[in-house]
Amino acid sequence: MQHRIIVIGAGYTGAIAAGRLAKRLHRDDVTITLVNAEPDFVERVRMHQLATGQDLAPRPFSAMFAGSGVELKLAKVTGLDVDRRTVTVQGAQGTEELGYDSLVYALGSDWDPQGVPGTAEHAHQIAGRPGALRLRDRLAGLDAGQHVLVVGGGLTGVEAATEIAEARPDLDVALAVRGELGDWLSPKGRGHLRKVFRTLGITVHEHASVTGVEADHVTTADGISVPAAVTVWTTGFAVHPLAQATTLEVSGTGQIVVDATMRSVSHPDVYAVGDAALAMGPGDKPLRMSCASGTPAAWQAADALAARLTGGKLPTTQPRYFNQCVSLGRKEGLIQYVTADDRAVRAALTGRIAAVYKEVVCKGAAWSVAHPTLGMPTRPRRILRAPAGTTPSVPESA
Repeated sequence: MQHRIIVIGAGYTGAIAAGRLAKRLHRDDVTITLVNAEPDFVERVRMHQLATGQDLAPRPFSAMFAGSGVELKLAKVTGLDVDRRTVTVQGAQGTEELGYDSLVYALGSDWDPQGVPGTAEHAHQIAGRPGALRLRDRLAGLDAGQHVLVVGGGLTGVEAATEIAEARPDLDVALAVRGELGDWLSPKGRGHLRKVFRTLGITVHEHASVTGVEADHVTTADGISVPAAVTVWTTGFAVHPLAQATTLEVSGTGQIVVDATMRSVSHPDVYAVGDAALAMGPGDKPLRMSCASGTPAAWQAADALAARLTGGKLPTTQPRYFNQCVSLGRKEGLIQYVTADDRAVRAALTGRIAAVYKEVVCKGAAWSVAHPTLGMPTRPRRILRAPAGTTPSVPESA
């Protein structure tokens, strides 16, 4: 009987894990089902581009996984029972219950309104394609001189503010940050960021914690009202709530607690990757929610699961960071080099060459979904025989 592997969620991490497993394992021995609500791969790192009216090339999963052995099931995951090993989905055929022997949980994250009054009703978000498309329509309807406020000074907020300001120089674009602009960057990085913001005419409200959002303005903790015909909320992400409703061990943020191989510490037949997982990186620090963390985590999970099924050697490489890549519109960029545990160092790449670098990284991330083994030789291996419905027992040192 074939070993049933289900991957839920087909963002960067889920799609990479499914494709890599298909390369590692003999298709006579396994079935690999990738469950996703949309038929196309979404380049989440480009949602700020989509929001400003840029066209993104379609990437249908049917083409990406053609001939790979991965079965794509277009459906929304509505339930998970990790004790019965079942996933409940809602698709064109109605509600179905799918059984699995191994599960890769990659449902990712969504925007986090953080309980701020008015945010859910009035703010826009670019955590996914539907939100980015709604923002695109709203921005297209704005008249010259109207105010756009981006809330959140992390990577997403900085990229959104600069992209909007470059695409619509007729708008009054501002960014509200809790601390100082670019306080996570090196001095060189901060200096370049401020230079680009000045060039694009972006107003920065520093030490401005937003406590309320209305249709035409936001209010900060110190009582200041900031005008905003459009508010874009980018203060962070919240993981999909499904895991919290199960018996999986999760963190306070709802992330699934995993070991060094991305396997659940409470349910050994479940692996979690990307934003859904609480994985430790260098310095015993949790990996941050990002594509930079998720891609190597997906490699790790797929290789570890394949190794345990085939009696191979478990991967031991710990995910680490090298740089933070920031687009500042289409003509400017910032590559901040970092330590293995994601702390900024002095070195940074700026200007047009950094913009090209970031574009290469974005294209490479999408390419890696369709080419999950990065050109390495991958002869499919046969799995160890075990009773139907069970995971073969392989020593952890194997």
